[in-house]
Amino acid sequence: MIQKISLFILTAALLAGCSPSMTSLTASKRYEKPTPEKEEKFQEVMIKVAQSTQENPIYHRMALNSPEEKEWFKDLMYRLWDRQITRKEFIAEGTAKYPDHIYEFSYIANAYQRF
Repeated sequence: MIQKISLFILTAALLAGCSPSMTSLTASKRYEKPTPEKEEKFQEVMIKVAQSTQENPIYHRMALNSPEEKEWFKDLMYRLWDRQITRKEFIAEGTAKYPDHIYEFSYIANAYQRF
């Protein structure tokens, strides 16, 4: 339990120093849909990232219940993977919608760098 709290505090402290301003959120690049080839590669990496979250006892799944929420999350992950947005933008957009999941968005951003 102490490890979880320490990790959360460390993550929050790191993110506090890296928070983008609101202007960078609104100035985000336009979303480019994936080509079939990119979609296939992205799916492979997305599966690896999803599997790695299941192996992490600290990671808590986000409640993505509607098709719109699932599509939003997939598009956000694709934009990160395709380098249409930065890691900071990914975390900021994600936590704007799901503020209780700072760790999860940070974890995903780091996982995409590994795969």
